[in-house]
Amino acid sequence: MIYEFRTYDIKPGSLAEVEKRFGEAYEFRKTLSPLAAFWHTEIGPLNQIIHVWPYKDLEERAKVRAAAYKSGQWPPKTGEFLTAQRTEIFVPAPFSPEITPGKTGPYFEMRTYTYAPGALPNVMENWGKALPDRIKLSPLVFCGYTELGGLNKWLHIWAYPTLDARNNTRDKAKDAGIWPPSAVAAKTGAKSIPYVMQENKIVMPAKFSPVQ
Repeated sequence: MIYEFRTYDIKPGSLAEVEKRFGEAYEFRKTLSPLAAFWHTEIGPLNQIIHVWPYKDLEERAKVRAAAYKSGQWPPKTGEFLTAQRTEIFVPAPFSPEITPGKTGPYFEMRTYTYAPGALPNVMENWGKALPDRIKLSPLVFCGYTELGGLNKWLHIWAYPTLDARNNTRDKAKDAGIWPPSAVAAKTGAKSIPYVMQENKIVMPAKFSPVQ
């Protein structure tokens, strides 16, 4: 499975109308393939929407998108509000959960780390060891790496009921010495390759997002 993360920058003050038009158009689009999630930024780079589409592979993605455009009912009529668009294809890590419908938020933290080329196998090894203890404190929504788009990126998404819960959970994990994976690796003498860049944002779901 692959996930396409499409991030659009929109004009200030346009979010309500963008989500309204997107939600209306999605009633048709979901007959071809469903959304995994639709979020807008709350903290971090503001005036962004992120829509996430799961596909079996790139061939299925191409077929679905061609059918959607051919219908004349897609994409949503939001072009007048868009200032930038970018898309990335992510492959889930072997231990990543699928992004499934349900209420786990409503606050979601998206953390993107960029590593030097060749570092991702080391990242996944350390994550695989540290993750079982970490997810006892809060649910992991997704983690994976880029296949197309900005390469050498590692994305992990966590769900929290409140922002205070997010802060408390991160403090607990750090104090217990079970997170981050690099700290766990250091205790065992395992190798840990540092990232070269970090990005972070808090996002919240639209009403029609399968993940809430």
